[in-house]
Amino acid sequence: MGDKIQNMQKPIIAQAPCLSVLVVALSVIAAGCGAASIGSLMPSDYTAPVIVGKIETDEIKESSGLSASECQDVLWTHNDAGNDAFIFGMDMQGKHLGTWRVQNAQNMDWESIATFKDGSGKCSLIIGDIGDNDGNRTELTIYRIPEPAVSPADSASNTKDPLPTAPAELLKFSYPTGSNNAETLLIHPKTSDIYIVTKNKRGPAEIHKLKPVFGSASIAKTEKVGELSVPSDPSGLLTGGSISPDGKRVMLCDKKGGYELVLPDDADSPDVIWKQKPVVVDLGDRKQGEGVSYGRDGTSLYASSEKKNSPLFQIKRKDTR
Repeated sequence: MGDKIQNMQKPIIAQAPCLSVLVVALSVIAAGCGAASIGSLMPSDYTAPVIVGKIETDEIKESSGLSASECQDVLWTHNDAGNDAFIFGMDMQGKHLGTWRVQNAQNMDWESIATFKDGSGKCSLIIGDIGDNDGNRTELTIYRIPEPAVSPADSASNTKDPLPTAPAELLKFSYPTGSNNAETLLIHPKTSDIYIVTKNKRGPAEIHKLKPVFGSASIAKTEKVGELSVPSDPSGLLTGGSISPDGKRVMLCDKKGGYELVLPDDADSPDVIWKQKPVVVDLGDRKQGEGVSYGRDGTSLYASSEKKNSPLFQIKRKDTR
């Protein structure tokens, strides 16, 4: 369509120099008014997405979060609201590795999962019960469990005969801005700060930060540290995300596309990343994309969809230096 419009304009502009000036002026104004859309024109650092497998087990009906372990070659996922407190392990091609029931937890509306590797090399899973479609939840919960060490025998487990996790630690929180729906929980690998990116149908997403104080009886308050619009419409309807293992990149997604933020080399705080321009990354033909994760190597991405037996996409970074 763009080429047709351009060809139609040529004879008109040639006959009307004043109109040509007007067209250029309007283009400049439009660019200034929609700066976020410029991100869609920037070249991606990644190769085209490749289907490397599919989510094998039928028990994963709504893969609402995705996280690659930093301790083993495992992808973790879970189902959405209306399901029990199960997590599922898959290999990097989507083959079922096991089903675990998270002890001391309930699934009100699980929307996101993240992996954290501490200084001693131990990995934990952070699960965000942060969905609030009706906007009536005054208190939300984040669960933390030691990441299960997956063995070949675990693949026989399922939701009728699951393996138990260690009891989950709880972090209860609320927002200073009132109720918010969110589907994106991130944990920074260097600071261990937790970030929650809200899902907004009518404007930019909000970025909220929490200190990981698990086990307290009090309800923590998030700190709003920024807002973010991606080059899509709606601009804040974000459904998933991940922070790279080195802490220098953030990948966010909505149902169709991916958007990456890169921390400048001279940044004096990790929060500077939220002020960067998002660059569009093709995550594949996902029917209802809600899960994206950096791989354990930090140079590749994995993306899933909420539909049953959905394809699993891998996207590799072109320059790994």
